[in-house]
Amino acid sequence: MRIDVAFTPAEAIRAPVGIVVDVMRATSTIAQALASGYERVYCAAGIEEARALRESLGEGLLGGERDAVQIPGFDLGASPREVREPRGKTLIMSTTNGTRSIVTAAEACEVVLLGSLLNLDAVAAAVRDRGQDVVVLCAGYKDAFAIDDAYCAGRITRLLEGERTDAAIAAEVIAGSFPTSLEGINARTYGPPGLEDDIAWVTQDNLLDVVPRLSRIVEGAAEILA
Repeated sequence: MRIDVAFTPAEAIRAPVGIVVDVMRATSTIAQALASGYERVYCAAGIEEARALRESLGEGLLGGERDAVQIPGFDLGASPREVREPRGKTLIMSTTNGTRSIVTAAEACEVVLLGSLLNLDAVAAAVRDRGQDVVVLCAGYKDAFAIDDAYCAGRITRLLEGERTDAAIAAEVIAGSFPTSLEGINARTYGPPGLEDDIAWVTQDNLLDVVPRLSRIVEGAAEILA
Protein backbone atom coordinates (compact mmCIF):
# COMPACT_ATOMS: atom_id res chain seq x y z
CA MET A 1 0.00 0.00 0.00
CA ARG A 2 1.33 3.42 -0.97
CA ILE A 3 0.60 6.25 1.48
CA ASP A 4 0.63 9.86 0.28
CA VAL A 5 -0.47 13.27 1.54
CA ALA A 6 -1.63 16.30 -0.46
CA PHE A 7 -1.23 19.42 1.67
CA THR A 8 -3.54 21.59 -0.48
CA PRO A 9 -6.46 20.85 -2.85
CA ALA A 10 -4.26 21.84 -5.81
CA GLU A 11 -1.94 18.93 -4.98
CA ALA A 12 -4.75 16.36 -5.10
CA ILE A 13 -3.66 13.25 -6.96
CA ARG A 14 -5.60 10.24 -8.15
CA ALA A 15 -5.66 7.26 -5.81
CA PRO A 16 -8.02 4.38 -5.11
CA VAL A 17 -8.76 5.80 -1.64
CA GLY A 18 -8.80 9.45 -0.57
CA ILE A 19 -9.22 10.74 2.98
CA VAL A 20 -10.30 14.38 3.15
CA VAL A 21 -9.21 16.25 6.27
CA ASP A 22 -10.53 19.65 7.37
CA VAL A 23 -10.15 19.56 11.13
CA MET A 24 -11.38 23.14 11.60
CA ARG A 25 -14.11 22.30 10.94
CA ALA A 26 -15.92 20.59 8.07
CA THR A 27 -14.85 16.95 8.36
CA SER A 28 -15.10 17.09 12.16
CA THR A 29 -18.62 18.52 11.94
CA ILE A 30 -19.78 16.02 9.32
CA ALA A 31 -18.46 13.10 11.38
CA GLN A 32 -20.23 14.48 14.44
CA ALA A 33 -23.48 15.01 12.53
CA LEU A 34 -23.58 11.44 11.22
CA ALA A 35 -22.64 10.01 14.61
CA SER A 36 -25.41 12.07 16.21
CA GLY A 37 -28.13 10.74 13.95
CA TYR A 38 -28.24 12.76 10.73
CA GLU A 39 -28.78 10.27 7.89
CA ARG A 40 -26.86 12.15 5.24
CA VAL A 41 -24.79 15.29 4.70
CA TYR A 42 -24.53 17.00 1.33
CA CYS A 43 -21.34 18.99 0.73
CA ALA A 44 -21.79 21.86 -1.70
CA ALA A 45 -18.88 23.89 -3.00
CA GLY A 46 -20.76 27.20 -3.02
CA ILE A 47 -23.48 28.99 -1.10
CA GLU A 48 -25.91 29.26 -4.01
CA GLU A 49 -25.35 25.60 -4.86
CA ALA A 50 -26.35 24.67 -1.31
CA ARG A 51 -29.50 26.78 -1.48
CA ALA A 52 -30.42 25.36 -4.89
CA LEU A 53 -29.95 21.81 -3.66
CA ARG A 54 -32.30 22.34 -0.73
CA GLU A 55 -34.86 23.80 -3.11
CA SER A 56 -34.50 20.78 -5.37
CA LEU A 57 -34.65 18.22 -2.54
CA GLY A 58 -37.46 19.99 -0.75
CA GLU A 59 -35.84 19.31 2.59
CA GLY A 60 -32.67 19.73 4.62
CA LEU A 61 -31.06 22.12 7.04
CA LEU A 62 -28.52 24.53 5.63
CA GLY A 63 -25.24 24.72 7.52
CA GLY A 64 -22.07 26.56 6.69
CA GLU A 65 -19.67 29.42 7.12
CA ARG A 66 -17.39 31.81 5.35
CA ASP A 67 -14.32 32.89 7.31
CA ALA A 68 -15.77 31.07 10.36
CA VAL A 69 -18.94 33.21 10.33
CA GLN A 70 -22.34 31.55 9.80
CA ILE A 71 -23.72 32.24 6.33
CA PRO A 72 -26.68 34.64 6.49
CA GLY A 73 -29.98 32.81 6.13
CA PHE A 74 -28.49 29.41 6.96
CA ASP A 75 -29.92 27.35 9.80
CA LEU A 76 -26.56 26.44 11.31
CA GLY A 77 -22.94 27.44 11.21
CA ALA A 78 -20.20 24.84 10.89
CA SER A 79 -19.56 23.93 14.50
CA PRO A 80 -19.59 20.26 15.50
CA ARG A 81 -21.25 21.33 18.75
CA GLU A 82 -24.30 22.51 16.76
CA VAL A 83 -25.03 19.05 15.37
CA ARG A 84 -24.87 17.00 18.56
CA GLU A 85 -28.68 16.76 18.51
CA PRO A 86 -30.15 16.14 15.03
CA ARG A 87 -32.81 18.57 13.90
CA GLY A 88 -33.69 16.54 10.83
CA LYS A 89 -32.46 13.76 8.56
CA THR A 90 -30.52 15.85 6.05
CA LEU A 91 -27.82 18.49 6.44
CA ILE A 92 -26.59 20.53 3.48
CA MET A 93 -23.24 22.20 4.13
CA SER A 94 -21.00 24.72 2.42
CA THR A 95 -17.79 25.88 4.08
CA THR A 96 -14.79 28.01 3.23
CA ASN A 97 -12.43 25.11 2.59
CA GLY A 98 -13.69 21.64 3.47
CA THR A 99 -16.76 21.08 1.33
CA ARG A 100 -14.96 22.25 -1.82
CA SER A 101 -12.15 19.81 -1.04
CA ILE A 102 -14.61 16.94 -0.67
CA VAL A 103 -16.09 17.67 -4.09
CA THR A 104 -12.56 17.84 -5.53
CA ALA A 105 -11.65 14.50 -3.96
CA ALA A 106 -14.70 12.91 -5.55
CA GLU A 107 -13.17 13.67 -8.94
CA ALA A 108 -9.79 12.14 -8.08
CA CYS A 109 -10.47 9.09 -5.92
CA GLU A 110 -12.62 5.98 -6.31
CA VAL A 111 -13.43 5.89 -2.59
CA VAL A 112 -13.60 9.07 -0.50
CA LEU A 113 -13.59 8.99 3.30
CA LEU A 114 -13.63 11.89 5.74
CA GLY A 115 -11.04 11.98 8.50
CA SER A 116 -10.57 14.01 11.66
CA LEU A 117 -9.10 13.63 15.10
CA LEU A 118 -12.56 12.61 16.29
CA ASN A 119 -12.46 9.38 14.23
CA LEU A 120 -8.75 8.62 13.78
CA ASP A 121 -8.87 4.91 14.57
CA ALA A 122 -12.11 4.28 12.70
CA VAL A 123 -10.94 5.84 9.44
CA ALA A 124 -7.51 4.20 9.65
CA ALA A 125 -9.15 0.79 10.19
CA ALA A 126 -11.36 1.35 7.14
CA VAL A 127 -8.29 2.08 5.01
CA ARG A 128 -6.38 -0.91 6.33
CA ASP A 129 -9.33 -3.16 5.53
CA ARG A 130 -9.24 -2.04 1.89
CA GLY A 131 -5.47 -2.45 1.53
CA GLN A 132 -5.32 -0.02 -1.40
CA ASP A 133 -3.13 2.99 -2.11
CA VAL A 134 -4.34 6.01 -0.18
CA VAL A 135 -3.85 9.77 -0.25
CA VAL A 136 -4.82 12.08 2.60
CA LEU A 137 -6.19 15.28 1.06
CA CYS A 138 -5.83 18.32 3.33
CA ALA A 139 -8.35 21.10 2.79
CA GLY A 140 -5.85 23.73 3.89
CA TYR A 141 -6.90 27.34 4.23
CA LYS A 142 -7.98 29.20 1.12
CA ASP A 143 -5.90 26.89 -1.07
CA ALA A 144 -2.75 27.26 1.09
CA PHE A 145 -0.99 24.92 3.51
CA ALA A 146 -2.57 24.67 6.98
CA ILE A 147 -0.62 23.05 9.79
CA ASP A 148 -3.70 21.75 11.62
CA ASP A 149 -4.75 19.63 8.65
CA ALA A 150 -1.17 18.49 8.07
CA TYR A 151 -0.97 17.49 11.75
CA CYS A 152 -4.14 15.40 11.45
CA ALA A 153 -2.92 13.86 8.19
CA GLY A 154 0.24 12.72 9.94
CA ARG A 155 -1.75 11.27 12.81
CA ILE A 156 -3.73 9.19 10.30
CA THR A 157 -0.78 7.99 8.23
CA ARG A 158 1.08 6.91 11.36
CA LEU A 159 -1.71 4.37 11.88
CA LEU A 160 -1.16 2.82 8.43
CA GLU A 161 1.46 0.39 7.14
CA GLY A 162 2.91 0.83 3.69
CA GLU A 163 5.34 2.69 1.50
CA ARG A 164 5.34 6.38 2.40
CA THR A 165 5.98 9.32 0.11
CA ASP A 166 8.07 12.30 1.22
CA ALA A 167 4.84 14.21 1.85
CA ALA A 168 3.54 11.47 4.16
CA ILE A 169 6.82 11.43 6.06
CA ALA A 170 6.67 15.22 6.40
CA ALA A 171 3.14 15.03 7.78
CA GLU A 172 4.27 12.47 10.34
CA VAL A 173 7.16 14.71 11.38
CA ILE A 174 4.63 17.50 11.99
CA ALA A 175 2.37 15.12 13.93
CA GLY A 176 5.27 14.06 16.11
CA SER A 177 6.23 17.64 16.91
CA PHE A 178 3.31 18.25 19.26
CA PRO A 179 2.64 16.23 22.42
CA THR A 180 -1.14 16.71 22.30
CA SER A 181 -3.81 17.23 19.66
CA LEU A 182 -4.73 20.54 21.25
CA GLU A 183 -1.21 21.85 20.74
CA GLY A 184 -1.12 20.53 17.19
CA ILE A 185 -4.31 22.34 16.21
CA ASN A 186 -3.43 25.51 18.12
CA ALA A 187 -0.21 25.76 16.12
CA ARG A 188 -2.23 27.11 13.20
CA THR A 189 -1.88 30.81 12.44
CA TYR A 190 -5.01 31.35 10.35
CA GLY A 191 -8.60 31.94 11.32
CA PRO A 192 -10.33 34.33 13.70
CA PRO A 193 -10.28 34.17 17.50
CA GLY A 194 -13.28 32.90 19.43
CA LEU A 195 -13.22 29.27 18.32
CA GLU A 196 -11.81 27.89 21.56
CA ASP A 197 -14.86 25.75 22.33
CA ASP A 198 -14.79 24.19 18.88
CA ILE A 199 -11.05 23.59 19.11
CA ALA A 200 -11.58 21.81 22.41
CA TRP A 201 -14.24 19.65 20.77
CA VAL A 202 -12.39 18.67 17.59
CA THR A 203 -9.21 17.73 19.49
CA GLN A 204 -10.91 14.84 21.31
CA ASP A 205 -9.09 11.85 19.84
CA ASN A 206 -11.32 8.92 18.85
CA LEU A 207 -14.51 10.32 20.31
CA LEU A 208 -16.48 8.81 17.40
CA ASP A 209 -16.59 5.40 15.77
CA VAL A 210 -17.94 6.60 12.45
CA VAL A 211 -16.42 6.70 8.96
CA PRO A 212 -18.15 9.25 6.72
CA ARG A 213 -17.87 8.24 3.08
CA LEU A 214 -18.90 9.56 -0.30
CA SER A 215 -22.03 7.88 -1.64
CA ARG A 216 -22.69 9.82 -4.86
CA ILE A 217 -22.77 13.27 -6.44
CA VAL A 218 -26.18 14.96 -6.44
CA GLU A 219 -26.49 18.14 -8.51
CA GLY A 220 -22.79 18.87 -7.98
CA ALA A 221 -22.84 18.19 -4.23
CA ALA A 222 -21.19 15.25 -2.54
CA GLU A 223 -23.59 13.05 -0.58
CA ILE A 224 -21.88 11.69 2.54
CA LEU A 225 -23.22 8.72 4.50
CA ALA A 226 -21.90 6.83 7.51
